[in-house]
Amino acid sequence: MTKTSWSRFSKLALACLFVLSVATVPGAAVSVGDSDVTSDAEVGTQVTATATLTELYQNPSLESWTLAGQTDLTDVTWTVYYYDQTGAKVDQESFDGQSFSGAEISTSDGTNEVEVEVTGTVPEVASYSYEPAQTFTVIGLEQTRQGGSTNEIDSWNATYYTGESRDARNAIDEASAAVEQVNSQEAERSLGNAIDAYNGEEFSLAIDLAEQAQEQAQQTQQSNQLLQYALYGVGGLVVIGLLVGGFLYWRSQQQGHDKLG
Repeated sequence: MTKTSWSRFSKLALACLFVLSVATVPGAAVSVGDSDVTSDAEVGTQVTATATLTELYQNPSLESWTLAGQTDLTDVTWTVYYYDQTGAKVDQESFDGQSFSGAEISTSDGTNEVEVEVTGTVPEVASYSYEPAQTFTVIGLEQTRQGGSTNEIDSWNATYYTGESRDARNAIDEASAAVEQVNSQEAERSLGNAIDAYNGEEFSLAIDLAEQAQEQAQQTQQSNQLLQYALYGVGGLVVIGLLVGGFLYWRSQQQGHDKLG
């Protein structure tokens, strides 16, 4: 075998080994179809989230397994709906609490698709952070196989807020956009203080400081514009002066030539 042929053979062998290694990596035997989960929610409000699970018995091939779920919502009710291949509902179960387990998924029951629904109240925010924004788990689902091995199916998170924290965040967002347009240490300092106040749950102060930062940024922008207009004006006067001076010099040269003539 020539060196070139051996090189090609080696590359082909390595590619085959890679494909085989990927194909044999264990993973969850479930795919997530449609889901309806909020991306943000106000503290104290009630929300409902749903997720549909498909391809229940593939990768690896399974005939039965157990579904479990968990959430950070409070006053929680879970409902698990089971559907057959025709889309008809064949069973449903309800669970209470922030976590549940024991929902049996089995081919012998004719289950082809499962929909999980969770309803609960958005919890209090443990600690506030402007960046990154604080989040909570709306719904998380796991698959437990015979023998106890567990795989995460998927997890959905959402940001949460109070009316005051949302107003403060919006004010900081607006101020941040204004400060980015100018070079003002004063405005940047006020913006930083606003973020510190937000993180300390002093939302009214955060709003005041954010508005101050935005006003400082706007004043700086206006000053920059006035300076730019002034420079344009000075530049225009210089050009006019040069033109007038050039014209007068030309006239003087013309008159000198006339006298000589």
